[in-house]
Amino acid sequence: MRENYDNGKKYSPELALEQLKADLISELPPDAQVSKVVFEGPFVVLYSLNPSVLMESGEIVKGLAKSLRKRIVIRFDVSVRRAKDEAQARVLEIVPENAEITNMIFDDELGEVIIEAKKPGAVIGRSGTTLREIAREISWQPRVVRSPPIQSQVINSIRKTLTNESDKRKNALINIGKRIHRPSVIEDEYVRLTGLGGFSEVGRSSMLLETAETKILVDCGMNVASRDPENMFPYFNSSEFDIDEIDAVLITHAHLDHSGMLPFLFKWGYRGPVYTNDATLSLMTLLQKDYIEVSAREDKLVPYNQRDIRRMVLHTIPRRYWEVTDLSNDIRCTMTPAGHILGSSIMHLHIGEGRYNLAIANDFKARKSRLLDRANTRFPRLEAIILESTYGGPRDAMPRRDDAELQLIKIINRTTKRGGKVLIPALAVGRAQELLVVLADYYQKKQLGRVPVYLDNLIAEATAIHSCHPEYLSQRLQDQIFNEGSNPFLCEIFKKIENDRRDIVSGEPAVIMATSGMLTGGNSVEYFKDLASDPKNAVVFVSYQAEGTLGRRIASGVKEIRSIEDGKMKMLRVNLDIHQIDGFSGHSDRGEIMNFFRELSPKPERIILIHGQRNKSQSLAQALTKRYHAKVDLPKNLETIRLN
Repeated sequence: MRENYDNGKKYSPELALEQLKADLISELPPDAQVSKVVFEGPFVVLYSLNPSVLMESGEIVKGLAKSLRKRIVIRFDVSVRRAKDEAQARVLEIVPENAEITNMIFDDELGEVIIEAKKPGAVIGRSGTTLREIAREISWQPRVVRSPPIQSQVINSIRKTLTNESDKRKNALINIGKRIHRPSVIEDEYVRLTGLGGFSEVGRSSMLLETAETKILVDCGMNVASRDPENMFPYFNSSEFDIDEIDAVLITHAHLDHSGMLPFLFKWGYRGPVYTNDATLSLMTLLQKDYIEVSAREDKLVPYNQRDIRRMVLHTIPRRYWEVTDLSNDIRCTMTPAGHILGSSIMHLHIGEGRYNLAIANDFKARKSRLLDRANTRFPRLEAIILESTYGGPRDAMPRRDDAELQLIKIINRTTKRGGKVLIPALAVGRAQELLVVLADYYQKKQLGRVPVYLDNLIAEATAIHSCHPEYLSQRLQDQIFNEGSNPFLCEIFKKIENDRRDIVSGEPAVIMATSGMLTGGNSVEYFKDLASDPKNAVVFVSYQAEGTLGRRIASGVKEIRSIEDGKMKMLRVNLDIHQIDGFSGHSDRGEIMNFFRELSPKPERIILIHGQRNKSQSLAQALTKRYHAKVDLPKNLETIRLN
């Protein structure tokens, strides 16, 4: 279609967009009464006075989307939508009571009504008949979700932000859409990759992907274990990085070493789109808010504020697995499961009408866990893949999961029987929920005593977000929740910490799960100080303990640490039992990475190893080259490599 927009004239994005709108309207049936066509982010949105014509004859829109190679969304024109109170009453009349509707949320921007129900199938009806009746009657597009068993404050806050600032959100999407749907101008076919963080190291993951038309930032993390800004943040001062030229940001998952500096971009003036999985949006918002609150409380550097996080939310376009999204006029992205944490994604990039296909597997788990199914290994085309190498060393082999679970249960039973408490410093997202599923299972099997498991606020909220996204949990967990009526996150021994910390410390034997996982800050440090001197207690590390962290020092056997109490320095004796259990990692070990590549289909010709210490990446590269004869690159930060 490019000839239709160029015509040998001076390039004009506005003219090209208007021509595309005219072409769309000319192809649609007149009785659809399309009132306007708008580019909102990656979508071409048709506002219609009579959208049922388009919805009921979906082949017209499908054919048009295929020929234009753009995603088309149909919405009711605002002038035909029923008033919200009338629409809500009509929905309750149409939907049978056994659906147990718990909430309805109207989104003015999208023209949608989100219907939360305990039995979504009853709202949808056989073959979608009830859902279509709702749409016809209220002229809002209904979207049905399962009522969450645990309400999430973060998800509710995000919805409130999008509702209260819907005009800002709409303007942002329209501006983003103009940039995405611009016609191509430059024909050069190069693809370049520059490491801005996480190359030959672990932490502050960020990379810049460039074509002649587009610049995309993949991840924007921080090194939370570092206090030195030079090592803590990505190389934003690189000559390759210009915030005004970034077309889009992709976030692979919510952990701060991949998303922690994203709001800083908005503080700096970025107003482009962020694409990530919908669960990741909630989780990274939670972690970013907690990070700046803890940093302020502990007098650490605070690189952004709550306003910057809200701007990030307004510019984030959440996507679900397997949905194809236009990032620009020459790059399409499909997110697929990575198995690392909830919402973690392997990004498949389809570049330049398919001339180059790249998968980015920053953090992934190649073996299924209790919480999540394994990472996806099948792609339509693949010329290259970027792989993490965190545990790529020759001796990096995870213990058997069964052994790790039994070790944990034995420690808890032994410690609590002698009247002690077990502190588990854990990552709030991923590791904590994996452990909760394990503890609930052993409790139900009566292999774990009836001991309270206290969850600090961050872990409790992250668990609530998990409960709102059961569709991303492992198939086994989904069967357990939906078919067996047993939700492990609702196990009776789990208690959100509501009281003063000292009440728990002085109370009955218990398990305490708190952040951070490396004792770098947060509630786990305070609990450790309270429990450290009593030999009846125990601390169990279930995460990697980075060099220089308090967790690393304790795990290494330090028996005395300095502590500041009421402004005075004092020495604290470490008398409690210390345990390290490595079998719960959400990363792939060396054998799993090798097996993951073996099962990749199709096999890429090229591998780029990142997110690992240099010696481990080199060892893994040698093994991959020897076994699969693949071309392997080991770029460092600030190096740029050409992929084609």
